[in-house]
Amino acid sequence: MLSPHEIAKLLLLQDAKEFDELDPADLGALVERQLVTLEKRPSGHVCPRLTSRGDALLKAVSRMR
Repeated sequence: MLSPHEIAKLLLLQDAKEFDELDPADLGALVERQLVTLEKRPSGHVCPRLTSRGDALLKAVSRMR
């Protein structure tokens, strides 16, 4: 089960342009649950992206609102 904090991080990732403020521990937990993947860019930067599983989870949460 995800904490409200982890769900909030997923929501931030969904619309984020900058990822500097994200805690690596938070990202690690989301990667471990296969909700986020880390993509390496040609520039060398690593960008977190929602997986289809993470996207499906956010869609389910939005239906509950």
